[in-house]
Amino acid sequence: MLFKKKAKADSLLSDEELVAELQHSMDADRFGLLYDRYVTKVYQKCIGMTRDKELAHDLTHDIFLKVFVNLSKFDHRSKFGTWVYSITYNYCLDHLRKAQRQRSTQVDDESMTEDIAEDTYESELLNLRSEHIDEVLAAMDPTDRTMLLMKYQEEHSVKEISELLNIGESAVKMRVLRARERALAKYYELYPEER
Repeated sequence: MLFKKKAKADSLLSDEELVAELQHSMDADRFGLLYDRYVTKVYQKCIGMTRDKELAHDLTHDIFLKVFVNLSKFDHRSKFGTWVYSITYNYCLDHLRKAQRQRSTQVDDESMTEDIAEDTYESELLNLRSEHIDEVLAAMDPTDRTMLLMKYQEEHSVKEISELLNIGESAVKMRVLRARERALAKYYELYPEER
């Protein structure tokens, strides 16, 4: 009876309150509540980044181990969900980078900073045939793919992406611009008849 009362009371706690309790005294049931609240979001993010359900499942498991081990380092300056998202993003990106290094060399960065070019690439990117977009994304560098997904699929603002990745807003704008450039290049490489 005492366990049921504790479990019900714990389920009413916010994420941050649960984390504070866990930082004071680790408890598998309390961590299970956090796991239940975030497992679907983490898994979906992993699928979005990897395009592989089995790999996403494995990464989700690894990410929650990392969250559990590093829970004492959560400093409550941001929301717990933002912290978990950051761990998820970085862990998936690290995994994809390692896998890509094993497969091939990375694409050289090109620079183009004019606002006119940015608008041109964005409108061109939005006009690509939707049936080919998944193939283009799958063929892209993981960092570029993630930037485009965050900006266009998840509809994060530049400021939100900046906060999630701990980089400046101008760096976000440049990365999104370069990712769009490379997405277009990849699209026309894969589908030259679409030019």
